Amino acid sequence: MATTPARRPVSSPRELTRIADRVSFLYLERCTIHREDNAITATDESGVRYIPSATIGVLLLGPGTRVTHQAMSVLGESGAGVVWVGEQGVRYYAGGRALTRSAGLVEAQATAWANRRHRLDVAREMYRLRFPDADPAGMTRRELLGGEGTRVKEVYRAEAARTGVRWVRRTYDPGDFAAGDAPNQAVTAAAQCLYGVAHSVVVALGCSPSLGFVHSGHERSFVLDVADLYKVEFGIPAAFDAAAEGPEDVAGRTRRALRERIRAGRLLERVVADVRGLLAPYRQTDTGEAPGAGGQDGLDAPEEDVVLLHDDHDSMLPGGRNHGAGAGR
Repeated sequence: MATTPARRPVSSPRELTRIADRVSFLYLERCTIHREDNAITATDESGVRYIPSATIGVLLLGPGTRVTHQAMSVLGESGAGVVWVGEQGVRYYAGGRALTRSAGLVEAQATAWANRRHRLDVAREMYRLRFPDADPAGMTRRELLGGEGTRVKEVYRAEAARTGVRWVRRTYDPGDFAAGDAPNQAVTAAAQCLYGVAHSVVVALGCSPSLGFVHSGHERSFVLDVADLYKVEFGIPAAFDAAAEGPEDVAGRTRRALRERIRAGRLLERVVADVRGLLAPYRQTDTGEAPGAGGQDGLDAPEEDVVLLHDDHDSMLPGGRNHGAGAGR
């Protein structure tokens, strides 16, 4: 049981704990979530637990949770992402809010997504991030997908050999989590946790969850793209470690093992850097900012509210002014 946190004023977005220093995710179920001072409280039959809100990257709310308006207020003010999920955290229902006040990254994302050649370039760069020893230059989209499938199968086999877990094939029934064997349940739980973390960072950066470069047609296509970058390094090894301990509570043990790997590997910091790096070549410079230089985007340092207007020459005019003829006379 944690002790009551020190009393101090609520943090504003300008005073947020760096995202790299936060707990990656926290899963709660069957409890009431409220606020006390600058913390959220989780209350169930065993008592009350206190959790400093500014230390949370993303809060996963499972079945049986009730959350008060005051709790959501402090979570929003402290910049924590909130995602409503299903049993054991393996179904996504809703979530998200942006910490940034800049549209720079989402405009860069839309620019890259709208151009077929650029979209493939980003997909190739994502492949390179997943498999650093590969050279995807010149690869078609089908070749990228085929190469990814082959490499992931090899990772499953290697992790099964490392841990001694019996592995047949990847199976997942979205309507029946318990239908899978222990390693498949663990892989599913790990993937869903990574989706929650990726969703929180994508939305916090102000990007669109739906404009994907590998996945398409889904409301979280870009979230799936980003989460997949880290499955081989973080998700699959944590899943097989948990499955090696037996089938009991395999999803819970997977979450705990993955959370430790995420903390040790400073994954939140990497996700922020990788998303910015992927979109940096497509950022506009009308405000004097070099491509890729918008380093903070409201997460690690304060930024100013900037509203610009399009003109007929594809450049920007300052907002908040009357640009009509004779304005200001």
